[in-house]
Amino acid sequence: MRVQKREKLKQQINRIFIHSRRLYGSPKITAALKQEGVQVSEKTVARRMKEMGLRSRTVKKTKATTNSKHSLPVHENLLNRQFRPQSLNKAWVTDITYCPTDEGWLYLASVMDLCSRKVVGFQMGERMTKGRPTTSAGRSQA
Repeated sequence: MRVQKREKLKQQINRIFIHSRRLYGSPKITAALKQEGVQVSEKTVARRMKEMGLRSRTVKKTKATTNSKHSLPVHENLLNRQFRPQSLNKAWVTDITYCPTDEGWLYLASVMDLCSRKVVGFQMGERMTKGRPTTSAGRSQA
């Protein structure tokens, strides 16, 4: 009888865990079980989850990296939406992106020539700063 109850509880825990996209830990699973009318302690749920090898995923919140509300000077738009220059090195565009890694964010800034549509330079770093680069820089072969 006790084994059957334990197996049923494990199935319920697994169902809620999968339904939460593997995000819920024992506190939220306990709350969900209590909403379904199952009387169980958080400690019991944590113990069963450990037996089953279930660990909640922690999702880091994204970091706002753009501040458009500033009083810094903004350069005028020289391209005027002319994105097809006739020769090389007449118009370059840049972009910054960031990628999550196991060691934190990796920031990547790149420069592209609009005529050839090739990246002519890039910079990677641990921080997005105006100062000197923190890691490697590269230049594409044209």
